[in-house]
Amino acid sequence: MTSAPPVALLDSLVRRLGRERVLDDPSELLVYSSDGSVLHDSQPAAVVFPTSTEEVVAVVDACRAERRPFVARGAGTGLSGGAMALDGGVVIAMNRMDRIVSLDPADRRARVQPGVRNLAVSEAAARHGLFYAPDPSSQAVCTLGGNVAHNSGGPHTLKYGVTVNHVRGLQLVTPLGEVLEVGGPERPGYDLLALLTGAEGTLGIVTAIDVALRRLPESVRTVLAAFPDTDGASAAVSSIIASGLLPAALEMLDDVVVEALQAAFGLAFPPGAGALLLVESDGPEPGLEQEALDIERLCLRHGAIQVRRAADAAERAEIWAARKKAFGALGRITRHYATQDGVIPRTRLPEMLAFVRAAGRRHGLRIANVFHAGDGNLHPCILFDGDDAGVRALVQRAGAEILEHCLRLGGSLSGEHGVGVEKREAMALLFAPDDLTAMRRLREALDPEGLCNPGKVLPLGAACSEPDPRRKQVAS
Repeated sequence: MTSAPPVALLDSLVRRLGRERVLDDPSELLVYSSDGSVLHDSQPAAVVFPTSTEEVVAVVDACRAERRPFVARGAGTGLSGGAMALDGGVVIAMNRMDRIVSLDPADRRARVQPGVRNLAVSEAAARHGLFYAPDPSSQAVCTLGGNVAHNSGGPHTLKYGVTVNHVRGLQLVTPLGEVLEVGGPERPGYDLLALLTGAEGTLGIVTAIDVALRRLPESVRTVLAAFPDTDGASAAVSSIIASGLLPAALEMLDDVVVEALQAAFGLAFPPGAGALLLVESDGPEPGLEQEALDIERLCLRHGAIQVRRAADAAERAEIWAARKKAFGALGRITRHYATQDGVIPRTRLPEMLAFVRAAGRRHGLRIANVFHAGDGNLHPCILFDGDDAGVRALVQRAGAEILEHCLRLGGSLSGEHGVGVEKREAMALLFAPDDLTAMRRLREALDPEGLCNPGKVLPLGAACSEPDPRRKQVAS
């Protein structure tokens, strides 16, 4: 529960945007009390729907006048609680700023508003033989503003990189209500573009994004290999990369996901399949056939019981359906699931997956794994009944243990989902107190009033200034 917004604030928001674009009814606000995470919620005091940069400035000014926190929100597909409004804050919903402002095929660039869907950019660019490379699994609904906030990746991150590698400029409303243009043509000075991409909306609200487009690949080869277990699939992953090949995508699904896909969609896999490896290569036609043959050979060498190659676009779409539908399929075998986002060196995959299985047994939880194996970005999905408070506590404990083990193996807390509130306190395990203090000082310099998405990313209280007693253990 949260207190109602002060009358002065509500009146100010209505005056600036109109009554139809300001929500304050508690039943309507419930929709905006959480993002895709099922473990965190916080009901906002109000939700507003600006349609221009000028209206975003007006909302920020109204919130500042009443000392009310504010947070930008896109499609709400985030998984770390980053788009929730804490402490009775105002949600600034950006999904009505959804225009592709310009698309220049010659320069291979587009300028878009933050509410544009990720996939819509590639759909618009396709008629020019171009596409936008970052492709989160939620790309059909997630927005570019949210992608910038979390520096999102996707299955093709291995070859093409994450959002920051494709953003060329940003328009930003600062926490003080100023409008900045960041990036553009190569300029000397501090790289503010990289600072803002992945800042999870804590340093301002993005109102326009310049993105780079790429030429659609001439040819594609897509391979689906079934293995008896994840150990063999993991060995194939390391072998493919060690051989010098760089697939566009290298994804893994474990036996729990295979079961879910069969139950939900009737997808057929060979008997005994305990892990699936989806490998896609793209680029110029010369040499691509040999690359696909090499990938198939390496999979068979490491124990694949079946290797299937897509013969055409329809079969490619069928193979990718296994990956794209994986999260939705889990709903057929569980009521709820919480998805983690740790990163490890890819050579440690067998060890890490064994730890995940052991954590599940230790807490009496079932855990599914579907993830970006090529760059070691894990997505353990902890299956549970969300109505049981005791089970929810176990889920959070298991998730924390998994992230801590990622750090022990030389990894990180997040590859693309962000820190939000979910991993906020765990930041003290990854960074020294001086590092966190430097981050806090930077944030305070840009947001001196502390109103822009407060309570996210950085640990609260003593965790930011005193060493976490677990840090030495994790690092050892």
